[in-house]
Amino acid sequence: MQKRLAFKLVFAGAALAALTACGQKEEPKAPAAATPAAAPASAAKAEGPMKVAFMYVSPANEEGWSTQHDIARRAVEAKFGDKIKVTTVENIPENADAERVLRDLAQQGNKLIFATSFGYMNSVLKVAKEFPEVKFEHATGYKTAPNVANYSARFYEARYLAGKLAGATTKTNILGYVAALPIPEVLQGINAYTLGAQSVNPNVEVRVVWTSAWYDPGKESDATKSLIGQKADVITHHTNSSAVAAACEEAKVPVISYNTSMKRAAPTMLLGGVIHIWDDFYAGRIQAVMDGTWKPQSVWGGAPEHMVALVDIAKGTPEAVVKDIDATYERMAKREFHPFTGPVVDQDGKEVIPAGKTASDSDLLTMGYLVKGVAGKLPSGS
Repeated sequence: MQKRLAFKLVFAGAALAALTACGQKEEPKAPAAATPAAAPASAAKAEGPMKVAFMYVSPANEEGWSTQHDIARRAVEAKFGDKIKVTTVENIPENADAERVLRDLAQQGNKLIFATSFGYMNSVLKVAKEFPEVKFEHATGYKTAPNVANYSARFYEARYLAGKLAGATTKTNILGYVAALPIPEVLQGINAYTLGAQSVNPNVEVRVVWTSAWYDPGKESDATKSLIGQKADVITHHTNSSAVAAACEEAKVPVISYNTSMKRAAPTMLLGGVIHIWDDFYAGRIQAVMDGTWKPQSVWGGAPEHMVALVDIAKGTPEAVVKDIDATYERMAKREFHPFTGPVVDQDGKEVIPAGKTASDSDLLTMGYLVKGVAGKLPSGS
């Protein structure tokens, strides 16, 4: 998830051809194996329970990105019991430390390693070559290898639902959005949130403050205060700490959290939480290794795969709003509704998605615009 500025152009070129309309990218064909000059290192043959490892970029006990992955880790431990032995490492930066830790995990005999941050990609690919018997799963990446797969979730689907909640709640018609970097994934979220809000409140305006960082609690808190100063009375974020939720709790402004439902940070002001759900995905990949059916696939799952959700909608939310959100989610899950269905117009009045048309995965992964209703422009150089 972290440091994904390169994602904007490179992912668009490297991953688009592999995507299918069903929400899962086609499995890439493994390149022909070259005969190495020397035999590569390999992990020690596992004995007893299958060893599985999870590597996190931030503390697992801190509400946010890593916490949600760790919730899934606990779920698979409960599911498989003594069939697996799990190791977790956290707060691992996206630099040479990641490569060192991955190598150490492979040497410990782990047969499946989940590397849960975008910036681990090059380290994963390098270490995977050294340990061809170890399977690697990389979150939010776009490169595969014979023993490297990647996976992500369609966060924009839950963002659309959150927009409906925010649009029905606001009194000032100004919504606030704290955003990290102007890459397609973040733009998908901002635009889907705006379109969802407009579906129930055409007068809504979404104001965005950019932090230029995935994890910077200080900047996130300052951005939140700036938006409150601009009369935003519902705030959400695409950043990784709980700082936005905490700042909203202090200011008594409703907040829609991201990554996890941040009840600890905003016990009284939490309006809802946009979350991703990895439990079934992780269980399926562990089972695939056990069964010998694991393949280096690329997955982009959403509502049909139950990988995203809007949860913990605040008590007191009008029943009609909740029913609308639930009904829209069910339509998404049945592939009867897509948040980016035309006509969709950008800030300059250009029709970017014609009436009756739906954005393709290629369109989504190259998104470089903000829709009408979003105030302000993209940062220069984006």
